[in-house]
Amino acid sequence: EVDVDPCSFSSFSKCVTKHLNLTYHVDFDSHVIKAKVALTVEVLVDNFTSLTLDTKDLKVSKVTANGQAAKFTLGPKHSFMGTPLEITLPFDLSRGQHVIVEVTYETAPSASALQWLTPEQTAGKKHPYLFSQCQATHCRSMVPCQDTPAMKHTYYAQVSVPKELVAVMSAVRDGQEPDPQDSSRAIYRFRQPVSVSILYHFLSISPSNHPLSSIAGDRSLSNVIAHEISHSWTGNLVTNKTWEHFWLNEGHTVYLERMIGRSMESEQFRQFKAMGGWKDLQESVNTFGANNPLTNLVPNMNEVDPDDAFSSVPYEKGFALLYHLEELMGGPEVFMGFVKSYIQMFAYSSVTTEEWKKYLFTYFKNKVDILNKVDWNAWMHTPGMPPVKPQYDTTMADACIALCKRWVKTKEGDLGNFSEVDMKTLSTHQLIEFLSLLLQEDPLPLSHVKRMQEVYRLNALNNAEIRFRWLRLCVKSKWEDAVPMALKMATEQGRMKFTRPLFKEVYNFDKYREEAVRVFIAHRAAMHPVTSNLVAKDLKSCGQY
Repeated sequence: EVDVDPCSFSSFSKCVTKHLNLTYHVDFDSHVIKAKVALTVEVLVDNFTSLTLDTKDLKVSKVTANGQAAKFTLGPKHSFMGTPLEITLPFDLSRGQHVIVEVTYETAPSASALQWLTPEQTAGKKHPYLFSQCQATHCRSMVPCQDTPAMKHTYYAQVSVPKELVAVMSAVRDGQEPDPQDSSRAIYRFRQPVSVSILYHFLSISPSNHPLSSIAGDRSLSNVIAHEISHSWTGNLVTNKTWEHFWLNEGHTVYLERMIGRSMESEQFRQFKAMGGWKDLQESVNTFGANNPLTNLVPNMNEVDPDDAFSSVPYEKGFALLYHLEELMGGPEVFMGFVKSYIQMFAYSSVTTEEWKKYLFTYFKNKVDILNKVDWNAWMHTPGMPPVKPQYDTTMADACIALCKRWVKTKEGDLGNFSEVDMKTLSTHQLIEFLSLLLQEDPLPLSHVKRMQEVYRLNALNNAEIRFRWLRLCVKSKWEDAVPMALKMATEQGRMKFTRPLFKEVYNFDKYREEAVRVFIAHRAAMHPVTSNLVAKDLKSCGQY
């Protein structure tokens, strides 16, 4: 049994959190949350006298246990894990008992889970905005807790905010009232009656007229939605126990997302997406290096910041393994039977790879001889590409490859042979793939990208996946008009997968190197702290800034 999470100071072998009761006072002037949290902790051992919680940049002023003052010390600060909060109880407890530990504290303005937007940074420009993003190890910058996905518990929260703002949490609304301490504020109450993992602990505070999300009827967005909906089962209902087992969340989620695509579009479409995923995996393996242990499906996370380990490996190596097993076990219908059964079996709990594998062998007990032939060590614990490459149906991909080859081979004099008809035959997903293929080639001559804009009018398309690749392609070909558009996209949306490569691309265009750095420094404060730190690392590794 895994009782240690290398990314957390809190061991869950001695005690587990059952419930959190949170009281937040959100202060937009000083960008801090003044807070109190009461953790209901169940003791798992005898002679229990002390416990450790994860914190990061928190100012702790007081700790009590069952209402009595408790001694506490903050240990040394670790580079990414934060600071252990060691609490000594004024009494000792035995196995099976519960204790309520209450911590009074304040978050730092730089808390890595919180992004504070000034009114100028919002769409409405009138009110400030705040949201939280706790994955992977950032919840501890908001709440002293056992910050590991192994912990699942219920929670109750009350949040005091300026009354022109509304608080939303990943929980059921339990009413609101004026703040009795301050008539200019309102208190929102929330309860989460289902045990959830700490990393979905989500808080958003926005103007009352601000719609949290408006989803356009865009086909490529439906992918994101299918992916996030799939997380309701693999991620929220069944969670990886520690970050080593992250692939259990993401591999299954990608598998389910592509099954949704299969029923909405076709099996050919699923095959096409799977091929694209294999290429993303290839790219990650090339970036990390084929011998890098972070490309293991189950990596060792000792002294590794989960943010640095983030890549398409758990998503796509995980999917490739599940697809391979689907083929061995008798096709999509048969394998979906297993996935559904696995979700029911482990609902509301956290799982390790070993438990998953044991269940796979139990479910397919009449096919164990086939499962034993799988090279589990090569799949799970060996860096680089998987030991088996599935044979995907290439029909939809071939059209993209053909168009890409035409652009690469055509001489400047023959650019007239291209017309908008080329585009009409491709779906959005194929257009994205066509641009991805071009990005893998040597940069096109400037004359070619200018002609491509003339016939395909790509600048007019607002689909982020298309725009992101098209702008990178233009900057690569040194089309100066594209530079401001690329930097605009890099700073206007917050997604790391767009922001990082766009900055890198402009940085590599010698003439605009200084400009990339200047724009980054100017926008750095408005970016999510995790994103800005990684862009800073990227620019440092490309050169000095």
